Amino acid sequence: MSPPISRYPVPDLKDLPDDIRERILAVQQKAGFVPNVFLALAHRPAELRAFLAYHDALLLKEDSALSKGEREMIIVATSGVNHCLYCVVAHGAILRVYEKKPLVADQVAVNHLKADITPRQHAMLDFALKVTRASHEIVDADFEVLRAHGFDDETIWDIAAISAFFGLSNRMANVMSLRPNDEFYLMGRIPREKGKAA
Repeated sequence: MSPPISRYPVPDLKDLPDDIRERILAVQQKAGFVPNVFLALAHRPAELRAFLAYHDALLLKEDSALSKGEREMIIVATSGVNHCLYCVVAHGAILRVYEKKPLVADQVAVNHLKADITPRQHAMLDFALKVTRASHEIVDADFEVLRAHGFDDETIWDIAAISAFFGLSNRMANVMSLRPNDEFYLMGRIPREKGKAA
């Protein structure tokens, strides 16, 4: 028998409100499985709706100067500092897929200073982790460092907002003892051979 995905009750899909069930089924169709976070957070449907609205506003916005891979780097680095197994594993998988680099997620999660990423991305993660660990110490000089790497103030807001949002997500995942789906562990680790289906 598989271990529980959460220490809180997990509702059956058939018992969920229509909008939440439809969202989960759409994710299942795209990914091939239902990420456990959706089922676990469905324990409180109103909070899941609010969580997804802010998640989508940050991660699906089209006008951010951050690439999808960079957004996932922020999540993985933040989640590593917060010791969130679920988010490191799940978003690490997404990061590997977006960046097409099978090693990057592990590097960023453990120590971004040693990761094979650009100087711009190092500066981005330095700031993200300062937001995570010591946001009260952020000063104008932190903005100047980022501006020197080409980040404007709106993009700096994006970095901070993603870091702060996943601070909440990491803490709730840890409280729930949210278990990552087995499927995430191997995603993006072995490059697909050309001509072969996913």
